[in-house]
Amino acid sequence: MSGPLSGVRIIDLTTVIMGPLATKVLGDLGADVIKVEAASGDSMRNIGPMRNPGMGALFLQANRNKRSIVLDLKNEADMQKLQELVADADVLVSNIRPQAMARLGLDYESAAKINPSIIFCAAVGYGQGGPYAGAAVYDDLMQAASGVSGLFDRVDGKARYAPVNICDRVVGLYTVIAIEAALYHRKQTGEGQQIEVPMFETMAEFVLGDHIGGRAFVPPLGGTCYQRLLSRERGPYATRDGYLAVVVYTDAHWRKFSQMIGRPSLMEEDDHFRNMQARNINAEVAGHLLAEELVKKTTEEWLNAFHEADIPACRVNSVDDLFDDPHLRAVGFFSEVEHPSEGTLLMPRSPLVFSGTPLAVRCLAPRLGGNNAEFGIKPHVGRDALAATKKP
Repeated sequence: MSGPLSGVRIIDLTTVIMGPLATKVLGDLGADVIKVEAASGDSMRNIGPMRNPGMGALFLQANRNKRSIVLDLKNEADMQKLQELVADADVLVSNIRPQAMARLGLDYESAAKINPSIIFCAAVGYGQGGPYAGAAVYDDLMQAASGVSGLFDRVDGKARYAPVNICDRVVGLYTVIAIEAALYHRKQTGEGQQIEVPMFETMAEFVLGDHIGGRAFVPPLGGTCYQRLLSRERGPYATRDGYLAVVVYTDAHWRKFSQMIGRPSLMEEDDHFRNMQARNINAEVAGHLLAEELVKKTTEEWLNAFHEADIPACRVNSVDDLFDDPHLRAVGFFSEVEHPSEGTLLMPRSPLVFSGTPLAVRCLAPRLGGNNAEFGIKPHVGRDALAATKKP
């Protein structure tokens, strides 16, 4: 066993991305995660390239350091098995809608009767005190509801989705934080508790962290949004032979950059550049100047110049570039691992590094119901689904 959460047992009733990401991180940190699946399995088992049915690329990445059992929670014997597991667990985490959990007899009150010290974490779409409670959500809907999609509209007149499941992943990490905090509280007091992690409220807080603007004051001192982040001229910037990301941000950065482009008195002569507040208000002007100048030299020339001036800059990577990135190679970010049924896989490691409780991949993503026997679950449970995932 390894990791700071060694000895913590988690019953995982989550599917898709948000919940499984959270329990994967907890598993990486050393927790014993028991993934409870229906006979049909987590829907993410069937997304992305796969060598065998039910073992798609996205599932493999989000479900390591877990064991899988198949239970029919509408079956009395299977529900009894789950209750036995809850009685011996530290945490139960679910992203099933609370109304459905209550119908199954899996609400916090029911779980607490079985295990008074249980930490019961409900990752939900909307907080239960509001009119949207109980509505089904997905990442796309949360990007729209929380303002993420609308920020793109402010930039170029077209609302769109970010090309990553940003809401699922942000809220998944908030879920990890909440569970860890509750575990610490229980260690101090012996008390379990119920946690609610709502996607909408979490993402609203996340977005407003950058964009609350003048609405932070009562009465408001202006409109919303951090203008630099919405500038159409923010970059990345074209160079003579490619693209470059650079953040000429502080007054010190701008003084150095002004010297580099032969305009040493820029900040004194042009009020658009006088200080950080002025440059934020006039983000389009500042960005336009950067775009005009950076196209005059190659990416390598600019990188050398910015490095010398201690101005933050880097190349613009594609997703494919990450696999050959020299830094990721140097820190051992990727490794080839042997899955017992899926063969050789490329696995990014956890980015977290602990000196005293090092993390490890103790087991790779499980086959559907692959751990039933360990828990004395009869072979007939999930038989059809299990058969469908057997290697042809």
